[in-house]
Amino acid sequence: MKPLRSALYVPADKPRAIEKARTLHPDAIILDLEDAVAPEHKAQAREHVRDALRTPWHVPVLIRVNGAGTPWAQDDHHLAHTTSAAGIVLPKVETPHAIQTLGPTLPIWAMIETPHGVLNAPSIAALPAVTALLVGANDLARALRTQPHPDRTPLLHALSSVVLAARAHGKTPLDAVYNDIRNPDGFQRECQQGRALGFTGKTIIHPDQIHAANTAFGVTATEAQAAQELIAAWEQARREGKSVATHRGALVEQMHVDEAQEVLALWGVTEG
Repeated sequence: MKPLRSALYVPADKPRAIEKARTLHPDAIILDLEDAVAPEHKAQAREHVRDALRTPWHVPVLIRVNGAGTPWAQDDHHLAHTTSAAGIVLPKVETPHAIQTLGPTLPIWAMIETPHGVLNAPSIAALPAVTALLVGANDLARALRTQPHPDRTPLLHALSSVVLAARAHGKTPLDAVYNDIRNPDGFQRECQQGRALGFTGKTIIHPDQIHAANTAFGVTATEAQAAQELIAAWEQARREGKSVATHRGALVEQMHVDEAQEVLALWGVTEG
């Protein structure tokens, strides 16, 4: 199973965009029935999704359904469970109850995009059905009444809270979309920030963002080589009967070796 460095939203009411997505290489695709689709196009969009999932894809394909209480939620969930969808992206999850009431279900990627969602993120992440937490920064910023900031400073506490909840329960944390598709430098900076905060990858809205996200959340050849060298230094020290090693002037303990092995594992499943 490859890691999730990039998850591309594709509007479900645009069949040409869906077909183009087949030729792209994000780590996952989200066919979006919610915000990207106007109310009068919801029914037709569901049929586009059903058609798209009649044939296999080269990456996992999930469906972002409309939220509970909307006129489209029931039909969206029925669609997800009667196709080859890999999971459901559930918007505006605020409590565990929102997922528990679904009953037996596909894997859930829970969108955390409200203050209650952030506060309840640990209990949401603890649910077995939930496999990932996704930040919905646009709705969250609006709910918090924050002002736009290039470094997302007003949202840092919420972003870290989502990462903390996901990591505590062994789930995947995915960073929010970056809205300005004309600003690749800004997107790259936000990817680097997201990785520094502990996110596994990023949700994206344009094909041009795929490579940058995969690169930012992936492993470079230089990082892989450094990990190999650290492990080699550790193994040499163990052969000499030492409990710790030094590498490039730094102390190396078991936790550093474990981290290096994780880097090599990521390199192994993403390279090529």
